[in-house]
Amino acid sequence: MALFEVQSLSFRYRRKYVIEDLSLTIEEGGVVALLGPNGSGKTTFLKLLLGLLKPARGAIRLQGRSLGDIPRRELARQMAYVPQVHREAFGYRVFDVVLMGRMPHSPLFGRYGEQDFRIVHEALEKMGISHLAELAYTEISGGERQLVLVARALAQQARIFVMDEPTNGLDYGNQVRLLERINGLAAAGYSFVFSTHHPDHAAAVARRVVMMREGKVICDGSPGESLTPRMLGLLYGLPSSMLSAGHELGAGLAALRGAQA
Repeated sequence: MALFEVQSLSFRYRRKYVIEDLSLTIEEGGVVALLGPNGSGKTTFLKLLLGLLKPARGAIRLQGRSLGDIPRRELARQMAYVPQVHREAFGYRVFDVVLMGRMPHSPLFGRYGEQDFRIVHEALEKMGISHLAELAYTEISGGERQLVLVARALAQQARIFVMDEPTNGLDYGNQVRLLERINGLAAAGYSFVFSTHHPDHAAAVARRVVMMREGKVICDGSPGESLTPRMLGLLYGLPSSMLSAGHELGAGLAALRGAQA
């Protein structure tokens, strides 16, 4: 059974359609990268997958069930959202930020128990950030904050991660570290759908690249099939002569992925 089945999906803000008659199927496991210019509909599509927006037309099914029929609390146990790096208004401890991922599993107004604390410690350890547990979330670096948000999603015990431009605002080193973590979690059986502006990031970790332009899919295939000068030129409105088929970051991490296999 497919993880997501998207059928003739359309969505509009007021009178303008930003997603129009979009259909695709996403299988369980691995990483799907959404690639496209600003205004292509990537973020809107992710919000539709999360059930945060309701389509004007069409349907989305999650493992055979209509997304609209799944209660929000149940949906939160299956699917986690990792936003772009941000700064909290309050200086919560890193441990407490990750503990918030346990909310879908706790009774209403209930207290967290020893099992919740154990799961949080395991999530911090899996992301390699146990040493940050007692620090204020507002005082750690952008790259560390993004790893904390992934740890929070792990504590949520969801198997599907939806990520909106997760490397936005991170320096090169932290981009590599985050992509390595995504690669490792995908190898452990987690499913990822993430949007990006960077073809090299899609090449680095994605099994499949969906190219979006003006709310429609213009290419859907493996990185080798999609990330060519011709297709990138069509996607961004540039002559293919200006684009290189080589992506250093993608090639390096692809080699790392092969070594780990």
